[in-house]
Amino acid sequence: MSGDGFGAEVLVLPVGREALLVELSSAEHAEAFHVELLRRRARGELPVMREVVPGARSVLLDGIADHTRQARVRFAREIASWRIPPMRCGAGDAVEIPVVYDGPDLDEVATVWGVGADEVPGVHAGTEFRVAFCGFAPGFGYLTGLPGHLHVPRRATPRTKVPAGAVGLAGPYAGVYPRASPGGWQLIGRMPDPEELWNPAREPAALLRPGVRVRFVAVGATRVAGAAGAAE
Repeated sequence: MSGDGFGAEVLVLPVGREALLVELSSAEHAEAFHVELLRRRARGELPVMREVVPGARSVLLDGIADHTRQARVRFAREIASWRIPPMRCGAGDAVEIPVVYDGPDLDEVATVWGVGADEVPGVHAGTEFRVAFCGFAPGFGYLTGLPGHLHVPRRATPRTKVPAGAVGLAGPYAGVYPRASPGGWQLIGRMPDPEELWNPAREPAALLRPGVRVRFVAVGATRVAGAAGAAE
């Protein structure tokens, strides 16, 4: 199925008996579709469903209450006919993430950006991010908002252990590691208290959820040159 106001093809696929997977043409298209989906859901314009799960270029609609074949085909056709407006700046307060900018990859990121290492914190903290989707680990959000000329490649050799709280960049995304794990993102700083990212005793457990606006705030000492932090 195809055709929407975003000017690109939409593919709607059945998944099991109660779900539909909507594949979009780009990350921006997927974000815009997710926003439109939530807007229509808030207006009561969608069938009852258990969960909406955005991905990099897809959105899963799971647990659709009326899962008869006729109802699902009808809903899939409806989705494919939607006109998706472009993304607009988000509303509501942004979640603020404190960062000590002393990451071991500041120099590499500065080189890609064409600025001095001491300028990376200002550029990063001056960018408004939003959570496009979650994954990789509980509490990890993939944050978009960096313009194309600030996208950075992953490290050629991933680290075997990245500490919890490390603030990294990879491709079009920024993120904060909620716990220690292997990783190939370029590390520019650290969040002093990463336990805030995921708390199963809290509702919701994840601090960063799809659609949430995020702003990084520089705190403490900022590395200018020389020091390194994360374990290799």
